[in-house]
Amino acid sequence: MKRAAVRMADVAALAGVSAGTASKALNNTGQLSQETRDRVRRAAAQLGFTPDARGRALSSGRTFTVALLTTDSSGRFSIPIMRGVEDVLSAGELATVLCDTRDDPLREQTYLRSLVARGVDGIVVTGRRTEPRRPINVSLPVVYALAPSTDPEDASVVVDDTAGAASTVTHLLSLGRTRIAHITGPSHHRSAVQRAEAVVASAGDALCGEPVYGEWSEQWGRQATDLVLRQRPDAISCGSDQIARGVCERLRELGHSVPGDIAVTGYDNWPVMALASRPPLTTVDLRLEELGRRAATLLLEAIDGRAHHGVLELPAQLITRESTLGT
Repeated sequence: MKRAAVRMADVAALAGVSAGTASKALNNTGQLSQETRDRVRRAAAQLGFTPDARGRALSSGRTFTVALLTTDSSGRFSIPIMRGVEDVLSAGELATVLCDTRDDPLREQTYLRSLVARGVDGIVVTGRRTEPRRPINVSLPVVYALAPSTDPEDASVVVDDTAGAASTVTHLLSLGRTRIAHITGPSHHRSAVQRAEAVVASAGDALCGEPVYGEWSEQWGRQATDLVLRQRPDAISCGSDQIARGVCERLRELGHSVPGDIAVTGYDNWPVMALASRPPLTTVDLRLEELGRRAATLLLEAIDGRAHHGVLELPAQLITRESTLGT
């Protein structure tokens, strides 16, 4: 025999409130005490009540859907950010829609027209680069994550790359390293330049030659190792984990011990690279999931009429492993 669907009235009766109050508690609206909201939610959970999403949308004027608009086709940055966004939104029973623009302005505009037409409650904009980007032109709450908006009035959440890179140098200096070289990515990438400038400023007299710019690849790490070894470094700071893994491989081929002869640091804490490296890399974690959580929190506040303006900078975290500490 098919079990009858649990109604809002059933939840209200068990919680000892009116149906209207039960609806407000479950939809997180109205001026209710936290005790009342909790009591209604416990009753709903006990009965196995599932809200009618269509009715919820009609009564609130919202779709309870948020879009994550990204240029990061590989998902290297957008997937961790989305996990953080969903951590926050799922608590309010909001759905997240991922839209990959593939760095195509026309595709982005098509997505935006579709998202506005569907009535999404807000948009988180992210990508694979940290360069400030032009704002999107929509009449919806928007928060930018990883790459800030060029409009200072927009809400943006970014990572403090300067402090992150400086922390690797502080770590190396604390281990007694006195000749630190730096290998990084393209000189036209903001993240590469910021990290290199932070290494130069933090290393001072311990800097071994000028930063070497190239590519975000293991191959470049291997090639650049031959260049910086002419300066006889006892530590190599790298602008990414991919570069650092290539550096470690090349040093091992040349008979150098890591970290015995030369300590190596990476950047990003990308498990595919950092943990697969031999030895595992000391690196900087961008804390992308936390960045996603903060962006989602700001978006919910904006949807609620409490918009944030300006850039919120989150700290990165140094993760120490065998490439500097040994075994």
